[in-house]
Amino acid sequence: MRSALALAMMLALAACGGIVPAPAPAPAARPPVVVAPPVVAAPVAAVAANAALAGVAIGPALASLSVNDDDARGALASFIESCPRLLAREDLSGLTRREEWQGPCARARTASPLAARAFFAQEFTPVKIGDGNAFATGYFEPEIAGSRTRRPGFEVPVYAMPADLVRGWPDDVKPSERTGRPPLGRYDDQGRFVQYHDRAAIEDGALAGKAPIIAYAADPVEFFFLQIQGSGRLITPEGEVIRIGYAGQNGREYVGVGSVMRERGLLGSGPGKYSGSMQGIMAYIRDNPRDGRELMRLNKSWIFFTELKGDGPLGALGVPVRRESSVAADPAFVPLGAPVWLDLDRREANGLWIAQDTGGAIKGANRFDTFWGAGADARTIAGGMSGRGRAYILLPKDAAARLAAQR
Repeated sequence: MRSALALAMMLALAACGGIVPAPAPAPAARPPVVVAPPVVAAPVAAVAANAALAGVAIGPALASLSVNDDDARGALASFIESCPRLLAREDLSGLTRREEWQGPCARARTASPLAARAFFAQEFTPVKIGDGNAFATGYFEPEIAGSRTRRPGFEVPVYAMPADLVRGWPDDVKPSERTGRPPLGRYDDQGRFVQYHDRAAIEDGALAGKAPIIAYAADPVEFFFLQIQGSGRLITPEGEVIRIGYAGQNGREYVGVGSVMRERGLLGSGPGKYSGSMQGIMAYIRDNPRDGRELMRLNKSWIFFTELKGDGPLGALGVPVRRESSVAADPAFVPLGAPVWLDLDRREANGLWIAQDTGGAIKGANRFDTFWGAGADARTIAGGMSGRGRAYILLPKDAAARLAAQR
């Protein structure tokens, strides 16, 4: 939405944020979930500016990709939710035009869920972007302990957007150099535009009495990881569920703690080392509270939240992301709202997804972040998700035909 958002979690740490996925002819159910191995480094992002420049090739017929019925039904529901935004957005990937989505979106509204596979086969053509070699991680909606009010055991403020976080140009930036979007920051007591408070300053109380507080979290480590995911649920002692979503960011640099740990030789399989999964990184921080706190503070980025009232966390497209149906992608390479086919070495992530979110670490062609919902299994799957394979973007047949003719 940033999915500042996400957010495998290790890669989200090593690079997400971001909120903002989920997700033959045999209509078999998805294979059982397998706990992931430690996450490894992501491939270098593509250097092309967008998908059109990276190269587009027509892929195989959708019928040959073995889409199963459950997968197609979930993707159809998410595609229908995405269509109003899809039709109103400019496609930054250079692949499609708005009018090319009008027919598929109109027919999706009347398509029977029982014929979802046939709908996608009739309406879309799979295309390969660049070499089509895909890398996918995972993110989820964390559930952590929280409270509406500050009380013993609940001391970590969950801030909403502060009023003094604005965009502006520092005085030392010449007018001729003021191009693009001004940076985020604040005006100090002397009226100078300066960088906004970083994580360490905010944790030390820089926003006390200056920013609205939605609630208080119980565990600073859990809250740190929730910020990386970009959304989550706070569960109060009374059983109330407070759903929070990404509202903004302080404009300070993101540092992936997983990358730092790898550089320091803390990750691996040897004695004294920790796994590269989210769970392994959290274990190191808890086992080494002083060093762990400083490690987290290297990530100067801070996420501000808003309370959500809908039935799911919102992705960058502005619609709820759904488990095993929603995926985060780089909008320069995938039209937000488009279906995506993944065929990976992590079988539980195979199948049809809808691109409904973005993330700070999700950059370049064929880079995806799969959404796994909430709960313990979602945390396990997303925390260790690291899949490689191939990807196809499903484009409206008119768009694919136009691109083929241009070639």
